Amino acid sequence: MLEKFHVPIQDTIRVEISELRKTVKSIFIKLGLNEEDSVQATDTLVNADERGVDTHGVSNMLRIYVEQFSSGFYNVNPEWKIVRESPTTANIDCDGGLGLVLVPRAMDIAIEKAKETGIGAVTMSNGRHAGMMAYHAMKAIPNDMIGYAVTAGGQNMVPTFGAEPRLAANPHAWAIPAGNEPDFVLDISSSSVAANKIGLLRRLNEKILPGLMATEDGSPIMKEQEVPENTWLLPTGGTRELGSHKGYGLSAVAQIFGGILSSGSFGKYGQGKMSHFVSAYDISAFTDLDRFKKSMDEFLKYLRDTPTAPGQERVYYAGLPEHEEEIIRKEKGVPLHKEVIDWFDSITSEFNIDDLVIKSK
Repeated sequence: MLEKFHVPIQDTIRVEISELRKTVKSIFIKLGLNEEDSVQATDTLVNADERGVDTHGVSNMLRIYVEQFSSGFYNVNPEWKIVRESPTTANIDCDGGLGLVLVPRAMDIAIEKAKETGIGAVTMSNGRHAGMMAYHAMKAIPNDMIGYAVTAGGQNMVPTFGAEPRLAANPHAWAIPAGNEPDFVLDISSSSVAANKIGLLRRLNEKILPGLMATEDGSPIMKEQEVPENTWLLPTGGTRELGSHKGYGLSAVAQIFGGILSSGSFGKYGQGKMSHFVSAYDISAFTDLDRFKKSMDEFLKYLRDTPTAPGQERVYYAGLPEHEEEIIRKEKGVPLHKEVIDWFDSITSEFNIDDLVIKSK
């Protein structure tokens, strides 16, 4: 994540991961989730904080879940069901359940199908927010499989040349196991910037960079400025000249796989309602597993050993920065903005649960 999205040192308060998990689980239980679902929701959410994906961790998302559960938007005890199934595929009606809980279960189904047939794929309709999509894709890795996950829903991104939003920053995530190298994990938004990063910029009083957002009439904002109140996201690339049609296309593909293929929908059905798609691919069904992992190690090392351009310190590949950040945060704790700590103080008091224990300031 770019440095401007990180919490400034002077505003940073670090929290032990185990303490963060304990408090978050208590909050989900207070919201009405059962023990098992609270544990799963906590793991999905806090894993984003562990890996340094602060946009999809507790700072931004937990307060939204609290508000939406309190308003009745989420079904606390969804009667989700498989409505269509084959040896390699399934379609699930989520019954308004939290994606943090249900998408991992769908990936488990995909993995079991892949063990039997080589490939498993599951579509999910009538769902809700699923958090960091990489979490779901990475569930395939311990099974020596490649994972893919995508989610779709809402309208906050304009199509290329468009004046009104028709899609969202629909993300795609791929997770591919290596041998000794950190695994390759690519989790990307279809927009030039993830929507939650705009919230981070506001919290940190940072300016937006050119090509991230559009004015209300769809015109790309191509100069650095304060974060506007009423704007839309731009597709990855920002403008057609810089490749925004690619981000536009990625978002549409996510909507098709996650929404239309799941018997879901598109357009204004959004407002937090989401559709999802996950799949798992058994590597041994395609090639020798040991050879694959050895080749992955060689390939990833080949990438990170690329000579650097002037002024640059090193070359990364997708998943490497998150792997390194996870090591640091497991030792030092998760850095949270003091405003987030204030919110935790407020919500723990309101819910009458133990305060979040701070590790260091």
